[in-house]
Amino acid sequence: MSIVYKICSRTQWRDAERAGRFTGAAVDLADGYIHFSTADQARETAAKHFAGQDDLVLVAVDAAGLGDQLKWEASRGGALFPHLYGDLPLSAVLKVTALPLDDHGHHVFPEGLS
Repeated sequence: MSIVYKICSRTQWRDAERAGRFTGAAVDLADGYIHFSTADQARETAAKHFAGQDDLVLVAVDAAGLGDQLKWEASRGGALFPHLYGDLPLSAVLKVTALPLDDHGHHVFPEGLS
């Protein structure tokens, strides 16, 4: 199973749970797709786009559950990043984990994530 990850605020995720789907954060709406990362990319994404932000969650998503709306597109230095052109259905979500900050202001990722 291929897993992709979305980082967002706890509030945004609670709103998604109430709505039954995640329509995207402000940056997603502006770009026209929902930004995801692979396990190898998630730490860099957090450091680059969410530095020092607390009250975040890491949403693990079954990539196959997103169908052909998930596209792999070149981004940072040519690396392929997963982008979802549509809403994220909660049925594709495998797990939601808190993404707290350590004493140095770095996000603490769950064990097993690259």
